[in-house]
Amino acid sequence: MTARGECAWLSLDTYDNAPGRLWACILRAVHHARPQLPARLDSDGWTADAWLEEILPSPGTGLGKEGPLTLILDGLESITDADAVGSLANFLTRLPHGLRIILSTRHIPGRPLPTLRARGLIAELDQHDLAFTPDEAEAVLTDLLGTAATADISSALYEASEGWAAGLCIMGRTLARPANEADTKGNLARGRQAVTEYLATEVLYRLTTEQRRFLLRTGVLDELSAGPCQALAGDRAGVLLRELARTVQLLVPVAAAPSAYRHHRALSSLLSDVLESEGSDTVVSLHRSAAQWYSRQGETTAAVRHWTLGGDECAAVASVLDGWEKAISEGRGAEVSHWLDLLPPRTVAVDARLCVVAAMAALSGGAPETARRWLDVAQLRQTGPETVGEGSTVSGAAAVAQAVACCLTGEVLTADRLGESAVAGTMPLTSWRALACTARGAALLWTCRYEEAEAMLGEATRDAHAAGHGLALVRALGLRAVCALLAGRHELARILSDEALAAVATAGLGRHFVSAPAYIGRAGLLLEEGQVEEAERVLAAAEAMLAGLPRTGSEPHVRALCHFTRSRLESARHNTDAARKAREAAERAAARCEPPGVLTDLLGRTGQDTAVTPAAPRPQDLSRGERRVLRALCGALTLREIASELYVSHNTVKTQVRAIFRKLDAHDRSEAVARARECGVL
Repeated sequence: MTARGECAWLSLDTYDNAPGRLWACILRAVHHARPQLPARLDSDGWTADAWLEEILPSPGTGLGKEGPLTLILDGLESITDADAVGSLANFLTRLPHGLRIILSTRHIPGRPLPTLRARGLIAELDQHDLAFTPDEAEAVLTDLLGTAATADISSALYEASEGWAAGLCIMGRTLARPANEADTKGNLARGRQAVTEYLATEVLYRLTTEQRRFLLRTGVLDELSAGPCQALAGDRAGVLLRELARTVQLLVPVAAAPSAYRHHRALSSLLSDVLESEGSDTVVSLHRSAAQWYSRQGETTAAVRHWTLGGDECAAVASVLDGWEKAISEGRGAEVSHWLDLLPPRTVAVDARLCVVAAMAALSGGAPETARRWLDVAQLRQTGPETVGEGSTVSGAAAVAQAVACCLTGEVLTADRLGESAVAGTMPLTSWRALACTARGAALLWTCRYEEAEAMLGEATRDAHAAGHGLALVRALGLRAVCALLAGRHELARILSDEALAAVATAGLGRHFVSAPAYIGRAGLLLEEGQVEEAERVLAAAEAMLAGLPRTGSEPHVRALCHFTRSRLESARHNTDAARKAREAAERAAARCEPPGVLTDLLGRTGQDTAVTPAAPRPQDLSRGERRVLRALCGALTLREIASELYVSHNTVKTQVRAIFRKLDAHDRSEAVARARECGVL
């Protein structure tokens, strides 16, 4: 116990774990700082009556006259007696004026902390607030070593300690001992070992057997939450996790999940050492139990990691093959690549199925050349009729992937040829057919075969919907919108653009490059309507998506169309220099396409005359309801009589008639019918 000026400091230990001894020490510390206060109470003088009548009122007597007093209670975790904790809690909620209490403890106190928080009467400093910053850690190490530590040593110690003051000081003092200065790794290892020994005696072996078992069995987990902890440590794992999170300050909260934690690196190192000492079978068994739980939850990243660490390569591969297609369809190709990286070396290269998965992950990330290298390996490794994904052989899947790769690199003729064979080799209503139809539809689009492209992309839309493949659906709808726009069918382009942007939002692909055609198509429509500022916003979004792709070799057609749209936009703003630069960029992108196809026609236009001549209306331009009304217009029925015949309202028929007149460029009923017959709509 020490007292300095207006501060009284009391260090508590297990001897003070009784209400009488606790309050005798507290009053003695207060009296030592303020001799004029009432005399101390002996430890055998504590009773419930004395607490209410003498002890509780006594610290407040005379405090206000001499100015504020700070009482520091250090080591509060030693006080566990119910009466002692209760009396201290009552005191803290009725704190006398002029007295401030500072509690220093390794455990997060229970009562009366919530009450004090609610009243706004408490300031809390946790392990994050108390952790050293890198600069502070470097200053401490310099003081301990007598000289500035090298950048490597300073960084390694800070990473191992995560700014934990005690751990940093222990490692620093270990490094300060005479040793081989050249043996940096050995010195760091000795420092980490010293921290491990400290944690073993001060933390691990002070826990109950149940708590210690929980920490050891969950030592293989990257993240501690109730589910995986129960799978490894039993039904009481959730209770133990909450208990240890409060009492062991080396369980670090995970920001993304309020009830999840991770081991501090120093504690994790200790647990690994103890588990290894129990034998490798224990570690393997724990990893496999964790992998089984994560597999059931569909958390493939954690499952693959634990299967691999548990030595079950077949189960790890099965997890990848089970989960990759859904991840790719949601635009999470980088995640699939990470799964493959977690597998043992050479595992992917010797399995044709995994080679196709790696190729699809690369395509999802806009890296067609990487995908082609994996497809070459898949061809060498293929040994039989293995299936990959939903209902496709390795050879069929590889053909689809090759078509997509050709499409992404601008090889339209090759994509056309491969796309046709890929479509023929895939079953309808599957993601593979959706991808194949999208690749072939894109090839038809860029070679100005708009009707065929619309039909093929329509099939892709249907199959992507049926398979739940968000990536293929967004791309197919976006290309259909562009196709309709280039064909001069603006009404259809708007409908498809709306559908495409809705699909982008639903699938959460607002930053993925496959969404760029949908945004470019919408920007083109806005320019046609003279909405330049809104077109700028939409086009900027498309440009941001394409900026994440490699500078060359990916999506040259879409890039060229994007630059061309930018050129039109800047021309509308009368910004000649920006329009010229955008046009030059479009020409450079078009030069990488084989052949440029529609881009040659677009780039041949000059000035503002960039609109495509509208094509003759077709049945697809009219909705089903509009076609029914158009057929009725051939007779002598009035609009009200047509509404009655079709069981719709009069207003609905009038709306559909106006739409028919607009789409057929007609001014009256007879002209609409004549125009429809000329164009083959009727």
